[in-house]
Amino acid sequence: MRSCFCPSVLVLGALFIVVGGPLAVAQTDSGWKTSGGDRYNGEQKKSPFDGASAGQAAPTPSANTPSASAQVPIGSAPGSAAGDVTPVEGGLAPVNAAISRARVTKGSGALPQDKGQVWREYDIRPYTLRVTTTARPEQAIVDWILRETGYEAWHSEPVGLLSANRETLRVYHTPEMQAIVADIADRFVNTAASNYAFTLRIATVGNPNWRAKAMAGMTPIPVQSPGIQGWLLAKENARMLIAELGRRTDFREYNSAQQLVNNGQSIVISTMRPRSYIRNAIITQAAWPGYQPEMGTIEEGFSMEFSPLLALDLSSADAVVKLRLNQVEKLLPVKLDLPTTVAPNQRVQVDVPQMTSSNLHERFRWPTDKVLLLSMGVVATPGPTKDNPVTDAVMDAVPILKSPPRADALLFVESVGASAPAPTPTAARSASLPAQTFQGRY
Repeated sequence: MRSCFCPSVLVLGALFIVVGGPLAVAQTDSGWKTSGGDRYNGEQKKSPFDGASAGQAAPTPSANTPSASAQVPIGSAPGSAAGDVTPVEGGLAPVNAAISRARVTKGSGALPQDKGQVWREYDIRPYTLRVTTTARPEQAIVDWILRETGYEAWHSEPVGLLSANRETLRVYHTPEMQAIVADIADRFVNTAASNYAFTLRIATVGNPNWRAKAMAGMTPIPVQSPGIQGWLLAKENARMLIAELGRRTDFREYNSAQQLVNNGQSIVISTMRPRSYIRNAIITQAAWPGYQPEMGTIEEGFSMEFSPLLALDLSSADAVVKLRLNQVEKLLPVKLDLPTTVAPNQRVQVDVPQMTSSNLHERFRWPTDKVLLLSMGVVATPGPTKDNPVTDAVMDAVPILKSPPRADALLFVESVGASAPAPTPTAARSASLPAQTFQGRY
């Protein structure tokens, strides 16, 4: 048998090897093949097409490999580099472009100590054991630490850590930051502070002229929020002022005077109530008369959050007051044209709310033997006003005289002794660290 050998077969095979090789590299390098490796275990497989590392020379293209000028993408200007692509209207976007990911490593396996950070654990059971009104009493300690130190101190340089459960507060930071944390923890676990509480009285006065007689017995304090005023009063003067205001017809209280807030805990007093209105009309053929009203709801009233904390020596107190007040002045009617086959001239009324809002979020510090008085100024009333048949009849007859109710909003804060004794904890009574770990607090 005589074999048949064709030289043209060898020529075609060689051309396939020479030309097909660079094409495979180009397809893989354009992102059609994903990189492997377990990025969360710190292992990454190096692709054979990754760039040259430091100290490693880049591969030199062979004579049969097309040059960079010859591999200009479609749409590039003549003579431009491969990366300078001229946009072409109606051109195709690259399919499955390469996605860059963050490099993940296991690190050194130890917490950084470049700024002298130290690890400390604080026993907070003396406080958490006597708090039964919340499921996570330790959260109040964390919140006060963040208020005192700032949120950025735990999410930037130097590396820090703050974590707490019902038994232990764990902190990793510099000794200076540990001193601040220790002061906050001591103020919470202080057994003497458990016998103290705070009373709140929220009221409004229709006319701010009450200041004329009371100003002589009040000491002003600086307040950062615009429109807010603050004073300190002796407890005797505060009781006389409340009694004097109670004889006015435009005076109204919004909470019980016997309501107590324990040291280190927070309370929310709210008169928020929903108010519904038609905010839109949606055209639909499935229901008569050809549209469906879209209802909206506005929370109207006031909501105040109060968080107090006594100093370690009980001579002063800090409190964070967060107040939000919303009032719907009126609903402005708007007519919408919604013609249908049955009613071609149909018009639908929707409402646009005209609102007024006031906000206060500030921290105050005052001596515990004084009463803190805050005035929001003449703002929207926190709740519905009392009905007056005479004035209501006049206002309804002359709508131009009818205006949303306004009043001077007041807040009285006083530190008093708690009526209910706190349970005796079984653990240590101070936020101290285990004696066997190190000498001293830090």
